[in-house]
Amino acid sequence: MHNSVIQALLLTSTLTLAACGGTETATAPDTTAAPVAASPAETETDAADHSAATKGGQVVETGAYHVELVPVPEADGIHLDLYLQTGDTHEAVADATVVAQVQLPDGTQQALPMEYDAAGEHFFAFLPSQAAGEYKAVIQTDINGEKVNARFSFAK
Repeated sequence: MHNSVIQALLLTSTLTLAACGGTETATAPDTTAAPVAASPAETETDAADHSAATKGGQVVETGAYHVELVPVPEADGIHLDLYLQTGDTHEAVADATVVAQVQLPDGTQQALPMEYDAAGEHFFAFLPSQAAGEYKAVIQTDINGEKVNARFSFAK
């Protein structure tokens, strides 16, 4: 009888976990299920390919857009490159208004309007800060009236 109780508890626990964990299993790193799970695997693959192509930036997929921020520490601050692209074709979006709202390690906020570099097909700004620590950035874009925001963090 003792084995029956243990088996019943194990079965109940397994069923409960299976019922509650339906959405978690698609994003969990499971090597046997990776080729079958199309959406998470495709997003991770696209982000990895795009990051490698643009020198290791952080990628956020949001709606129909692919947003990548590449912070480059310099002696007198941080150069920010932003690649704003359409999600499917990864074509550059040039006609947007972009502002980087950056929180410095000491908690102060700074708004940086970003300019478009047509030759490099990306937006850029310079953050004049030499503070060491974690920076948090919210990239706010307006693409023909459509608001697209992405959050990033980086360290200097």
